[in-house]
Amino acid sequence: MANGASEGCAQLSAVADAVLYEGYLLYPYRRSSAKNRVRWQFGVLLPRDWVERDGPVTPGVSGSADSWYQQTECLLRVCRPDAAVRVRVRYLQLQHKQVEAADGAGGHRPVESLRTADGVTHLSFEEAVPRETELVLELAELAREGRTAAVGAPAGTEYEPLPDGAGRTVRRRREVRARTTVVAEPLGPELYRLRVRTENTAGAAEPAAPRGAALGQALLATHTLLAADGAEFVSLIDPPAGLAGQVRGCRNAFTFPVLGGTPPEPAGDDGATGALLLSAPIILPDHPQVAPESPGDLHDAAEIDEILTLRTMLLTDEEKAEARATDPRAARILDRVDTMPPEVLSRLHGAIRSLTPARRPAAGRPAWWREGADDGLSPATDTVLVDGVPVGGGSRVRLCPRRGADAQDMFLDGRTAQVAAVFHDVDGSVHLAVTVDDDPAAELHDWYGRFHYFRPDEVAPLDRAECAASAAAHDPVRDRLQRRPQT
Repeated sequence: MANGASEGCAQLSAVADAVLYEGYLLYPYRRSSAKNRVRWQFGVLLPRDWVERDGPVTPGVSGSADSWYQQTECLLRVCRPDAAVRVRVRYLQLQHKQVEAADGAGGHRPVESLRTADGVTHLSFEEAVPRETELVLELAELAREGRTAAVGAPAGTEYEPLPDGAGRTVRRRREVRARTTVVAEPLGPELYRLRVRTENTAGAAEPAAPRGAALGQALLATHTLLAADGAEFVSLIDPPAGLAGQVRGCRNAFTFPVLGGTPPEPAGDDGATGALLLSAPIILPDHPQVAPESPGDLHDAAEIDEILTLRTMLLTDEEKAEARATDPRAARILDRVDTMPPEVLSRLHGAIRSLTPARRPAAGRPAWWREGADDGLSPATDTVLVDGVPVGGGSRVRLCPRRGADAQDMFLDGRTAQVAAVFHDVDGSVHLAVTVDDDPAAELHDWYGRFHYFRPDEVAPLDRAECAASAAAHDPVRDRLQRRPQT
């Protein structure tokens, strides 16, 4: 592999690692934190009979909803007859860490926590083990018959003694059964549609079990890295003009493919192509990059390194001790923060990536809306029918997120909100951008365009009487006046 391609693979692997550990363990990195009790939210592939116990799943282009499969489709232009594709399927396998105390009779009993004589506390918790399967496939074979390979992981149990015979740590993993199928469909001379489909092939031990019990059989944070040799991938975001129709025919489910590596300089005028592709369960732009100032992963793909680093520095000794006992990766984050040189911290303060001028939006237009961005679409004025009622900007609704929704959305179940806009996604689905009524920062979120997003079937329109009652209970102007300090 050429030096440029090797460097591009290294850069893309860093982004893929950030995807792999997105949401793995969020600040403040402690077991007692409520948000760390609801984990594993992206790219989760569970047994099919568990996922579809209430009916088939609805495909989308991102993987924040549970599914039993993940499908990537993209275009591949061939440059040589011996073209080949390298496919790497990556995910996390759940591992339960159980602390057991010695019972004095040669046996052990499970405990939630155990403090050993050296002053270290050991906590029972859920960890995860990274898994990866690599396939090197000739394009001619994929066009002729395709290839299917097992990408699962075996069950396992590991024992680690604690100091002075106080007990032991037991790590247990259940078997993960999965397969990946890769095929290439000829579309024209030297043009193929490549399909990579990964499926969880296990049967759920108990289809009616809660989600936490089924996660032991799941692939977590599932994503795919692809590299082409003698061929190039076509951007689905910015395709060459002559391939726009073929791009629209690609069907991606619970994942979204983007070009990887360093962006070309200068960028091409007729679409984008490249030798690397990352298909991730979160929406990314072409050529995603990890900021060069970032000293390491903080397990949050939207991370603001300076803020999280400073907050981690301010944890008490007791909080840091709990974080270290929660997970080894959390301990490494604390070590990195505690030993960070001042010059490294100063680089986190900010960097200008673009000098594109910003301006306040015209009256009646949200900050995030750019006029003419999509012909025929206007998020601020479009409406969608919900229970026969047109819902759009300014409508009042009650939030009722579906089963398996993002944990943050589930926290808002039953709350009332105001719709700011109607968004039409690239896969044809619709989302409503809303601000929650009793959020003290709702007005600020509206100005900056920072919203919560729900499908039309996850909201219920409020009738006039309910609107009035809700407004009386959650008057944002009155609430802000009540919170204002008295002089």
